[in-house]
Amino acid sequence: MTDIEIARNAKLEDIDKIAKKIGLNKDDIENFGKYKAKISSSAIERTKNNKEGKLILVTAISPTPLGEGKTTVSIAIADGLRKIGKNSILALREPSLGPVFGIKGGATGGGKVQIAPMEDINLHFTGDIHAITSANNLLSAIIDNHIYFGNELGFDKVVWKRCLDLNDRQLRTVETGLSGEKKIVPRKDNFDISVASEIMAILCLSKDLKDLRENLGNIIVGYNKKEEPIYAKNLKAEGAMTVLLKDAIKPNLVQTLEHTPAIVHGGPFANIAHGCNSIIATKLALKLSDYVVTEAGFGADLGAEKFLDIKCRKENLKPDAVVIVATIKALKYHGGVEKEKILEENIEGLKRGMSNLYKHIENIKNKFGLNVIVALNKYNSDTKEELSYVEKELNNINIPVSIVEGWEKGGEGATDIAEKLVELVKGKEDFKYIYDDKDTIKEKILKVATNIYRAKDVKYLEEANKNIEKIEKLGYGNLPICIAKTQYSLSDDPKNLECNNEYDINVRDVELKAGAGFIVVLARKYNDNARTSKSSSSRINRY
Repeated sequence: MTDIEIARNAKLEDIDKIAKKIGLNKDDIENFGKYKAKISSSAIERTKNNKEGKLILVTAISPTPLGEGKTTVSIAIADGLRKIGKNSILALREPSLGPVFGIKGGATGGGKVQIAPMEDINLHFTGDIHAITSANNLLSAIIDNHIYFGNELGFDKVVWKRCLDLNDRQLRTVETGLSGEKKIVPRKDNFDISVASEIMAILCLSKDLKDLRENLGNIIVGYNKKEEPIYAKNLKAEGAMTVLLKDAIKPNLVQTLEHTPAIVHGGPFANIAHGCNSIIATKLALKLSDYVVTEAGFGADLGAEKFLDIKCRKENLKPDAVVIVATIKALKYHGGVEKEKILEENIEGLKRGMSNLYKHIENIKNKFGLNVIVALNKYNSDTKEELSYVEKELNNINIPVSIVEGWEKGGEGATDIAEKLVELVKGKEDFKYIYDDKDTIKEKILKVATNIYRAKDVKYLEEANKNIEKIEKLGYGNLPICIAKTQYSLSDDPKNLECNNEYDINVRDVELKAGAGFIVVLARKYNDNARTSKSSSSRINRY
């Protein structure tokens, strides 16, 4: 059967029963039908003094078009822990409509390890991302109405973008204000995908509704002629935006096909944003279970680095173990094997591709100082020789490894890794961040580039240099950085899979996200004779 057929044939438990498994009663949840619910703020408050469980972070090697199954493995581990008698909860991100209807597809797992109701979660779920879209575009409307009615704050440049939860390329850059109405000020504008909105990041990094409101108010929406920032709070927009998000900030409760509780909340991408589910969801899950399985987006160089350097730094979190997901197919792809030949046994290609896995292991184990285990997500095409080769190589460097067969066997196919994780989380760690808050912006970028990406150096376009200087003058240089780059390579070149030769990280621009509390660094390979990139902001027409 296909994934959707398996999901439709599964018999789910009422969400009240799922809530009861983790100590929540009917008054603690707000039901969306029989199988979905919001967890109330009163439940979060009531459980805040509970003892915290162990946090297991699931990440992966650099992703390939073949897929690695990070979400599938996360679900399998949570189900596997329940199979061996442990109280586990999943804490995952929400899927976005754009990727669901695009190349990536759904994000609810596969085979016998899925979260459900699958179709609801993949499409509209409980409306969180729609609420983010509305709040984002409300702010855009407030900005334009403010300019229309006299521009009291003196907007000279607007940096806030509209958003949409679909991949509509035609709207990436648009001309607005073309109605010809008197006093309408035409200008260029842009649309982001909703999960890349700063509001998504704010929702995921806020502690509660009060913190959410404050962070929304700190969004920089534009600059005046003196290059002074104009904030959302200057427009008195934060209250209305908070009202639109008052339900979206509450975590969502669903279940796996094996009835393991799953808290699914927030959905930023890790290649262009910070790639983690909400702080509220993670901290609540830790109070409700002994083992929390959470996932960070894309490879460990992106999602895991941002989880550790941004999310953990903000709320003093620390994973007790990190799972790095790999597949035989993906390792061979990183070893230069063509997609058309990927199903053929190829030990030499596998051997070359192991370098990508080794680098991610070293980053997590040695750079961050965390306990690591490798999950080999098994496919039917994998040969015994290939699986044995990977196991042997990892055993030689004292890295635990487990073959996970969750897709075919459900939680039963993940009991081995579950048992190994129970032991692994008992191990000592020496957790450390890659950079310090007091480092300059360029020092932070260099430390991530050289330590995590293995780059030789960092090069900057003129626009990036100007914006870094500007951000530091505004007093935001102490914020963590969120590097936006390709997910397909440790470098900033998506075609450079093996990364055998020296390379630099190239920074095209830098953007301040004062509301979210981080600085976005836009990295992408460019030609040496490339012109300075134009700012994404839009200067309004003068009166």
